[in-house]
Amino acid sequence: MSESETKNTESTARDARIQSGIPRLDFILKGGLKHGGIYALMGPPGSGKTILANQLCCNHIQKQEGRCVYMTLLIESHAKMISHLSTLSFFKPEFIPDRLYYISGYQQVREEGFSGLMELIRRTLRERQATFFVIDGMESAEQFATSPQAYREFVHGLQAFTNLLGCTTLLVSNVRERTHVENAVVDGVIELSDKLIGPRAVRELTVHKFRGSDYLRGRHEVEITGEGLVIHPRTEIQFAKPPEQAGEQRVRMGFGLKRLDEMLDGGLPSGSTTALIGAPGTGKTLLGLSFLVEGARQGQRGTYFGFYEPPPRLIEKAEDVGLPLERYVKKGLIDLVWQPPLEHFMDSLAEQLLERLREGKKKERQRLFIDGAEGFRAAAVYPDRIPRFLSALTNQLRMQDVTTVMTDELELFQPELNLPTPELANVVETVLLLRYVELRSQIYRLLSIMKMRESRYDTSLREFRISRDGIDVADSFASAEAILSGHGRIRNGRKKAEAPKKKAKAGVLKRVLGRGRGR
Repeated sequence: MSESETKNTESTARDARIQSGIPRLDFILKGGLKHGGIYALMGPPGSGKTILANQLCCNHIQKQEGRCVYMTLLIESHAKMISHLSTLSFFKPEFIPDRLYYISGYQQVREEGFSGLMELIRRTLRERQATFFVIDGMESAEQFATSPQAYREFVHGLQAFTNLLGCTTLLVSNVRERTHVENAVVDGVIELSDKLIGPRAVRELTVHKFRGSDYLRGRHEVEITGEGLVIHPRTEIQFAKPPEQAGEQRVRMGFGLKRLDEMLDGGLPSGSTTALIGAPGTGKTLLGLSFLVEGARQGQRGTYFGFYEPPPRLIEKAEDVGLPLERYVKKGLIDLVWQPPLEHFMDSLAEQLLERLREGKKKERQRLFIDGAEGFRAAAVYPDRIPRFLSALTNQLRMQDVTTVMTDELELFQPELNLPTPELANVVETVLLLRYVELRSQIYRLLSIMKMRESRYDTSLREFRISRDGIDVADSFASAEAILSGHGRIRNGRKKAEAPKKKAKAGVLKRVLGRGRGR
């Protein structure tokens, strides 16, 4: 072998990665832990350190046929720890003791100091031919150190030995200062935190250091589930550099409502995002379902992603106005995904949504109806992330050529138009406004297109009706004008009593469309 080939082989060995097998942790680390490296995992009690360390071991055995040694420097018995871990799906008792070997080093470090502990480590790793090594409870080792220098030398010696052996090492401890000797010596530092933000308890993962590689900086949400630790990288950093979108011919995606589609010049442009804004009961959900049903009628796949109504209620609601939602759900053309009103993580919701769309993705275009932008807002631990989050999510949906309709709820009868999620108007191409108007002890619905980028559209106000006969948009602005001016209308050949003529039309229009101080 030539000298250059030898150097390339050595470089490849140094850059080899050990994938964690933990969803999205390898994404944060840009490939996983480096082969033969030594890493510090720190965090307060209850943050998930022991679960993460054991999950790394079990995944290393299962996915890479490795051999692991797990050494504890704590008083807690292994039987108790294994009992707790046995409830998690990743843990395989059959790995013990041949592939996963638990050993205590507490007595050695207490009675013989670092020399005795180091001898135990050398002997055990060689006998077990370990490729992954965990020391849990490094703060105990430090307590038995005669001096900071002695502890530093122990960590240096451990690093040199495990690197020579080609064994990747994880040092688990409670939270340390950033300037702690251990953090300075190791190749990477990963911190798990567990804190209260308002009434919510939130676990987060932060990578403070990772030698020789880029990584995703900042805090990422963590959940402990029956599968172990699940990590949710921030959506806006996952998709900070979206790939270039292929220049496909855009088509129009209609709602199946003739006059509304005419107002939209044939429908919504494919791959675009639309906001349906209106007060409760104005028809946002039914309009979104109509969008999905029309796509299914044409053979296009659609997904409902909502926070309010479970699928049986949605189907009943749609059938009441003549929308055959159940038929297309049974055919597999429409997927109903309901998120019950519990505590969610915003990034977890985005992951579920995008993964669901990828599962159904073939070559055809897809439709998506998100019923409730406020569902994301309620799940946000840090509300100031909302603008960046929505921008990243909608960009990713465009990259997948998904035509999206998303609702956002206004307050009932507010005199001025104040959006609950003002950031939404900036990241969507089209905004449809649904409003109530009161006249002579009756409530009427009005619909208008507030904006539509790079497209022609009808700017007139239209009456929007919902009945057992279906959803209907008036064929002209005449009925809307009659409502706003206080004039009667002719319905089914019968004329209502006319109100006295007024010159109040302009004032009512301002209140309805939110012009004036609120605009």
